[in-house]
Amino acid sequence: MAVKDYAAAQKQGRKGYQSALTRGQYPYLPVLDDILSYTEVAQTVSLGLMDIPLARVVGTKTAGRTNAFANNFMPLLPEKSEFGAKWASLYDHQINEGIRDPIVVYEFMNRFYVQEGNKRVSVMKFLGAYSIAANVTRLVPRRTDEKENRLYYEFLEFYQVSRNYDIWFTREGSYRKLLKLMGKKTGEVWTDEERKAFSSVYDRFSSALKTAHGEKPVISVSDVFLVYVEIYGYEQAAKETEHEMHRALQKMWEEVRLAEKGSQIALVQNPESEKSSLLNRLLPAGTALPETFKAAFVYSKTPQTSGWTYAHELGRLHLEQAFAGKVETMAFENANTEAEVENAIELAVAAGCNLIFTIAIQMVNPSVRAAIRHPKVRIFNCSVRMSYSSVHTYYARMYESKFLIGAIAAAMSRTERLGYVADYPIYGEMANINAFALGARMINPYVQIYLEWSKIRGQSARERLRQEGLVFISDHDMITPREASREYGLYRSREDGSLENLATPIWDWGKFYERIIRNLCSGSSETNVQKGKKAVNYWWGLSADVIDVICSQSMPAETRRLIEFLKRSVRAGTFQPFDGPIRSQDGTICCAEGETLQPDAIITMDWLAENVTGRIPTFEQLTEEAQALVRLQGIKANEADGN
Repeated sequence: MAVKDYAAAQKQGRKGYQSALTRGQYPYLPVLDDILSYTEVAQTVSLGLMDIPLARVVGTKTAGRTNAFANNFMPLLPEKSEFGAKWASLYDHQINEGIRDPIVVYEFMNRFYVQEGNKRVSVMKFLGAYSIAANVTRLVPRRTDEKENRLYYEFLEFYQVSRNYDIWFTREGSYRKLLKLMGKKTGEVWTDEERKAFSSVYDRFSSALKTAHGEKPVISVSDVFLVYVEIYGYEQAAKETEHEMHRALQKMWEEVRLAEKGSQIALVQNPESEKSSLLNRLLPAGTALPETFKAAFVYSKTPQTSGWTYAHELGRLHLEQAFAGKVETMAFENANTEAEVENAIELAVAAGCNLIFTIAIQMVNPSVRAAIRHPKVRIFNCSVRMSYSSVHTYYARMYESKFLIGAIAAAMSRTERLGYVADYPIYGEMANINAFALGARMINPYVQIYLEWSKIRGQSARERLRQEGLVFISDHDMITPREASREYGLYRSREDGSLENLATPIWDWGKFYERIIRNLCSGSSETNVQKGKKAVNYWWGLSADVIDVICSQSMPAETRRLIEFLKRSVRAGTFQPFDGPIRSQDGTICCAEGETLQPDAIITMDWLAENVTGRIPTFEQLTEEAQALVRLQGIKANEADGN
């Protein structure tokens, strides 16, 4: 029987050998000694006895037996050779009693190379075993700037806390992202129970993935696992059976396809790029819609208690006026948890809604899960740079308005000190701060911006700015109806303590939502075209009339003329707020003269302009509300603290 099985294994070896030659690859096992001949080893570490995944056993330590195996570890030598007899004997031993003697391996760059036990590895791989006992010695390469080397050092950090060899990502930052999704802090060592539980979850997922959708992903199993955990959550995955995971994978395969392509994002910066001229001919204001829309809005708070929610509620009411009798809307309030968001979406679907807007970043994952369950329902989430294919995201280029507000502040101020209140360090916030600083500096090259954060524990941003004696302050963009005050937009503090509002940036969500619906009706939506290819993010600004700046009537006519000129220039694209040269606080040139920052660099900006006094807060300094948002869309400067 063993001889017959050796012949089957040898057949697999020959097939692997020929396949490697056809692809121009080395047909035998790689030899670690050859690899080390041109690699500098910085450290040798004995890890002792452990179970290692056979999938990561890829070669031999020395060249002695390399030609006996194809590069898939299947045998190549004749059946009647001494090698064939020993292989068959080991096979019988494994079938009858089980191989218990550990092999001896060297680990290098998260791959294992066998010093003793090549035939045992071959037999176990032929039998489809998942792991094998091994005495492991790790060879740590010298740190370099090569991507694979950087990935390996990220793996080493992960291994220190998890002692897990199964996970191997192909994209940087993934290990920290996984720990963050699991609720682990930096350096938090896993318990034995947590390690066993994780291995069990990952084993079930790996098995489910093998049969899901009938095709093998190009990316690693770990990369797909990260997408799965990001959408469904680690706690949910830990409760699921292999069959449940398989069904969920089948439904979310478009997200896997997107991850294979590097989670590319199609940034739609102007409605004109989606056939707006044809759209206006087909759907002028007041004409009938080609499709009946019933739209739902899911709010985390109420319009009375949240300026953000209030602004979107005005947008919802605008829709009912713009499409009177043709678009029906409904709103769900106080959806604070993911379960509440999912419940609100399910209620909206049950009510016949075919278009759903979730207006907060923290709603993105339940939105994706709902979109996977209901592929015919269009779901939009108000966030930026989220790489999901099942939902569209939308946001506004508010930095354009902030640039104008900065110019107004510098033009109106008689000092060279301006204040700025920011909320939390998420995508887009640095662009708002820096645009304000650059707009002010264009008017007064000596102006300095004093930055404070409103979402820091135990601190009052406004009080700190008052203590600095600052008169002109850029504050929150929106008014909260229940707590209305003049501390919004750009205001001036008078000597008697009263405030004078000078200008405020406006989010016109009504126009935003109207344009989205008209795009959908015109057939120009990229929902189906880009599904599984790119994540679609609508990122509109002044040119789309979805943001603006409203100025006080008391503003000098000359200043108003200047701002209108700048506004027209930005809207037409003849002037960009982030034209170089631009330097950061430490003097680094972030945008050279004659260049313009690209959209992705603006969205992911993690530095402050040189005329900003202040710093980016650490994760621990933030309030719980801010931490929740930073976990989802925090800038890179906070990633290390956000685990």
